This record gives sequence, C-alpha cells and structure tokens, in this order.
Amino acid sequence: MSDRLVGALFAAVAVWYGYTAQSYVMAFTDPLGPSAFPIVLAVPLGILSLYLLARPDPDPDWAAGRRLAKQCGAVALLICYSQALSPLGFVISTIILATLLSMLLGARLWAAAANGLVLAVGFFFLFDSAFQLPLPSGTLFGG
Repeated sequence: MSDRLVGALFAAVAVWYGYTAQSYVMAFTDPLGPSAFPIVLAVPLGILSLYLLARPDPDPDWAAGRRLAKQCGAVALLICYSQALSPLGFVISTIILATLLSMLLGARLWAAAANGLVLAVGFFFLFDSAFQLPLPSGTLFGG
C-alpha cells in the first residue's frame, strides 16, 4: 500500500511540475526554452510513478533510524542549497553542498572538500563554457 501512496504522490508531483514548467518564459533566445528541462524530468517521474502504482513491492523495506536520518539530512541540504544559490552563487553553494553530502555519505573532511571543489569548478565550466548556460554568481559578494 505504501508504494501506491508514494506512486500517487509522485504522479501528482510530475503532473504539477510539467504543467508549471510550461509557463516559464526567459528573455534570452533558447531554441528549446526554459521549460524543456523540467518537462524532461517530469516525464520519467510520471512513468516511474505509474509503475509504482501498477506494480508495488509486496514487502517494501522502508528506511529507519540512521538511514532515515541521513536521507532527511540529504533532503535538508538540497533545500538549503536551493536557497543559497542566489546569495552565494553557484560555485560556493555547490562546494558546500558536495562537501556536506560527501561527509554525510562517509567521506573524510579533506576528501569531501576536494570532491566539492572539483565538482563545483567542473560543473561551472561545463555549464558555462560547454553549454553556455548562465549560472548565478551570487549577490553576497557583489556578483
């Protein structure tokens, strides 16, 4: 029953996400427009939610204790990341997120920090140079 409830919730989120994305408008000229990426995410989410509704696991193993705390911590970090993007900018926010997520998964501080730095800088150059997509530079430091 729990898989069906999660499937129904995800199906509703997919429909809402896809519907909301169609109203996105940007000033710059992009052939696909800003709604393409959210719609690309909404379609597989909808398909997977329908799978959960049609073929639920008869005996699901739900997280508890430490596993549940780590999952809630990861969700909290992602929410904080979305709020930190505008004031801190992409690079600093991503360094912090990737470092904390790595530590949450068991990495030591220096390895996690190196991972965060490499991912943030790598993703910045990938999106900025290769894809030519502008990323937030942050308002906290005058960007």
